[in-house]
Amino acid sequence: MIQLLGFAIVLLIVTGALLVSGGPAVLSALPFELALIGGAAIGTVLIGNSTAVAKAAFAGAIQSVRGAKWSTSDYAGLLTLMHELLRRARKGGIVAIEADIEAPEHSELFASQPRLQSDPQAVGLICDSFRLIALDPAMRDQTAVYLQDTVAEMVEQRQRGVAALQTLADALPALGIVAAVLGIIKTMAMIDQSTAVLGEMIAAALLGTFLGVFLAYGLVGPIANRFGQIVEEEAIYLDTIARIITAFTQDTAPRTAIEVARASLPAHLRPNISDLDEQLSVIRFAVPPRAA
Repeated sequence: MIQLLGFAIVLLIVTGALLVSGGPAVLSALPFELALIGGAAIGTVLIGNSTAVAKAAFAGAIQSVRGAKWSTSDYAGLLTLMHELLRRARKGGIVAIEADIEAPEHSELFASQPRLQSDPQAVGLICDSFRLIALDPAMRDQTAVYLQDTVAEMVEQRQRGVAALQTLADALPALGIVAAVLGIIKTMAMIDQSTAVLGEMIAAALLGTFLGVFLAYGLVGPIANRFGQIVEEEAIYLDTIARIITAFTQDTAPRTAIEVARASLPAHLRPNISDLDEQLSVIRFAVPPRAA
């Protein structure tokens, strides 16, 4: 992935420069300075965030390398499943899909799209929306507002993880200064030593400032930025679900609702219409409706 290539380039250049310019004292102090700044950084994330947000921040650092979860094939699967749900609901009412939305983990229709079925947010958004419509048909006009608010809340929760990483990036230069000050304190306590010894100690102390700035702007900052991009891209998946269900509440034909949703997708995520038509034909006959 391009992120791994970027990491390799940054680490190679910066590490090479450090090896060339740093003396033995700097290199020997490197593990201690990294442990000091890294440990303090992890602690600040835990102090400033809830357990869920801290986990999301650390998971986001990994996901920034893996990339967004949903691919073009996943969107094709989503559109296929939603079309079948809408088609059955329009033909037989919500009762025709009641078994699927009440127990999606046992639904053959949801099982045809295992990646979607394994995502609790996406499944919950689909099933809860149809349950709301089934409980009170008058809520059809308010479903769009419900979907917008629900999707916004889901995205906002993930954005907290992005904010936690960005806050960490902003804090790292200061933590580097703390490490440098500790090194200076140690140096001043040994002021009676020779200039050669003091020079190496000061160089090791300044390593803390170097690491704080490097980690902030060379690694953690870019990771937070990439994680934010991924959160925004994955929100498109939830927006697509909301768009399709909203169209259903407006009595839009299932095929029209699916095509409008497909056309609104970014080009790099938009399924080919011929492939989508083929999947629609397959799922219609491969997954028979379940009795309510």
